[in-house]
Amino acid sequence: MSTPTPETEVEETFEVNEQGIAYSSESTPGADAPERVATIAPAGATGRRKQAVARVRIVPGTGVWTINGRELDSYFPNKLHQQVVNEPFATTQLEGRFDVIARIHGGGITGQAGALRLGVARALNAVDLDANRAVLKKAGLLRRDARVIERKKAGLKKARKAPQFSKR
Repeated sequence: MSTPTPETEVEETFEVNEQGIAYSSESTPGADAPERVATIAPAGATGRRKQAVARVRIVPGTGVWTINGRELDSYFPNKLHQQVVNEPFATTQLEGRFDVIARIHGGGITGQAGALRLGVARALNAVDLDANRAVLKKAGLLRRDARVIERKKAGLKKARKAPQFSKR
């Protein structure tokens, strides 16, 4: 039979920094990522998805979106599309630091949202390569989605749909 061992108490020490955030003495806050001031400068880029093309210009500002002369919520009333186009700013933690001016043509709503997202990500990449590129690339925001509609083939009704076959 084993004898019960006395429970040992582990004493943890916590320090409080100037913001009032407690952290253990084993690691210091922000040791993994040193604070960097993000570069704020104007930039422009082009994004494409399916048949949609978005010409994007970002300028330092307060986070105002102008798409074909309209506001973001009137051009993309669907919250999912608004989230998609804002994804590069959320990933780089630069929300509200740039005004976005975009001209979009071609395609449907989802294709236009994807094109705008790629254009914004490329523009943020052009602003500060050192700080933004690794984060945007890891999130997959700098890659163009190359999926497009397959062309119609001769003798078929659509790309793959064949006319009905009758044996007799």
